Amino acid sequence: MTVYFIGAGPGAPDLITVRGLRLIERCPVCLYAGSLVPEEIVKAAPEGAIVKDTAPMHLDAIVAEMEAAHARGEDVARVHSGDPSIYGAIAEQMRRLDAVGIPYDVVPGVPAFAATAARLKTELTLPEIAQTIIITRTEMKASSMPEFETLEILGKSRATLAIHLSIRNLPHIREVLTPYYGEDCPVVVAYRSTWPDELFIRTTLKDMQAAVREAKITRTALIMVGKVFGSVEFRDSDLYNSQFSHVLRNVGKKKKQVAG
Repeated sequence: MTVYFIGAGPGAPDLITVRGLRLIERCPVCLYAGSLVPEEIVKAAPEGAIVKDTAPMHLDAIVAEMEAAHARGEDVARVHSGDPSIYGAIAEQMRRLDAVGIPYDVVPGVPAFAATAARLKTELTLPEIAQTIIITRTEMKASSMPEFETLEILGKSRATLAIHLSIRNLPHIREVLTPYYGEDCPVVVAYRSTWPDELFIRTTLKDMQAAVREAKITRTALIMVGKVFGSVEFRDSDLYNSQFSHVLRNVGKKKKQVAG
């Protein structure tokens, strides 16, 4: 018996991995994260399977379901949204399973920031513009941020930011990031990327709060900040440069072969 922590992806049912879907299709127990997991994915559970929404459940109750399945010798599909390694709260579940000797495995999923970039047709790492992506959140009702991971510190990098769980903290984000990114820095507020009701607001640090208020978005949104979301000039990368050699394309060797 194994508990499988499965990333369901950002929302579109066909963005779950083949491995993840096949596990859901065969596991006799499916515990899924409520409104964040598409219903179509949960419906893939086999006929007669135990299917439970864990949104109203606390940790002890969730682990109790896993322990009961373990006693019956039944595999469990524990389905989370996006990629379970990012704000998935799987570490605390795995710690409980370790304590009682229940085996588990993890199946990655498409994270929200990657899905958003795909829907926007945007590369997040442009040559000499941005080569770093920071996935973070701001301090609100949940656990506090580590001392050296505050937005004040991360903002100094001027990297592409993917800010989760912070749609109600826009004034703080604007105040902290403006000195480093500028008030006209492009911002994309992505609401439920890849879902049928997805919405993308293209705005700036200065205007994002007003834009979000007008759209009446209060939850399930990702805030992405960075120059890559604007109209910027950037050079071609060296990856496909005909004059740039690497282990799979040695320019000098080819020139010698032609000369010979």
